[in-house]
Amino acid sequence: MSDAPIARPVARRSVLKIAPYVPGRSSAGGAVKQHKLSSNENPLGPSPAAREAFLAAAATLERYPDGGATLLRQAIASAYGLNADRIVCGNGSDEILAMIANAYLAPGDEVIFTEHAFLVYRIVTLAAGGTPVVVAEPELRPDVDLMLAAVTERTRIVFLANPNNPTGAYVPADEVRRLREGLPPHVLLVIDAAYAEYVRRNDYEAGIELVATREDTVMTRTFSKVHALAALRLGWAYAPAGVVDALHRVRGPFNVNAPAMAAGVAAIADRAYVERAVEHNATWLPEVTRQVRELGFGVPPSAGNFILIDFATVAGADAGDADDALGACGVVLRRVTGYGLPQMLRMTIGDEEANHATIAALTAYRDTLGHG
Repeated sequence: MSDAPIARPVARRSVLKIAPYVPGRSSAGGAVKQHKLSSNENPLGPSPAAREAFLAAAATLERYPDGGATLLRQAIASAYGLNADRIVCGNGSDEILAMIANAYLAPGDEVIFTEHAFLVYRIVTLAAGGTPVVVAEPELRPDVDLMLAAVTERTRIVFLANPNNPTGAYVPADEVRRLREGLPPHVLLVIDAAYAEYVRRNDYEAGIELVATREDTVMTRTFSKVHALAALRLGWAYAPAGVVDALHRVRGPFNVNAPAMAAGVAAIADRAYVERAVEHNATWLPEVTRQVRELGFGVPPSAGNFILIDFATVAGADAGDADDALGACGVVLRRVTGYGLPQMLRMTIGDEEANHATIAALTAYRDTLGHG
């Protein structure tokens, strides 16, 4: 018998460098009542109109969906005052990020993003054969000057999460414009505004205005957060005509399913429900932040629907131990070690019961350290 190695297909080297994405835990074993605050989901759930539209779509599951997502693009355009022809829809905004990488990267091309940015940026870059260029985040905030200093002749894409997950930091509109103006025109700036609806800052813009006046900038959005349609995987991009053309060339012919589109059309039309979700977050984000800080744990400012809890600020505290202790109480938060933040946990702003349960569990954990 031969000892020669068995020949087999081997994936590209860049693909084998990818660490598979690990989502937040859905539950913690043992506890009766579970509060899942690990995935930045909307605690109010989706609009009733979206649920009804989803169920109604079940009557025609034998039919292929509209490959052009016409009604959904028109609904988005109507809601934001956009040109529907400049909108591309995807199976979550993650798919759109992957389409951008596939359309614009050649092997060895560089992609810039910051050190605590959304993990999917690295994944789509490596999957397309690109080279990630990671820029430091002083004080957990993107620094435009550092990003511009990282640009080389090989740079093709800059990903900017605004606000960023998991840090919650946002880049003011004037700084985003300064970034765009400092980039060469052949570099595509992708503004990932997944949490835009939650931001209440006078100096923030989601990116619509910038995209409308440029040929080199894209904004991506999602229905998973404020619209609470995470299970349906629905996202969209607003982009220049040339980018739209490129994305249509690489996307699958039926990349968005019909029930998701139907629910999305209904969800985006229900403005009152969206405002209710935004108001809930506007009430509880500062309140939860205040209470966690009063316990002694650090909480960086957040413009999203989540906070980071820094356990390094309390003597003897450890994020891993805290995660176990909270899980035993039925509170499921998100470890962010993969983001380079091993002493932090991310907490989604939940409903009133979940928020109170988290504060109670954090208080009990702190008390075990002798700080009560």
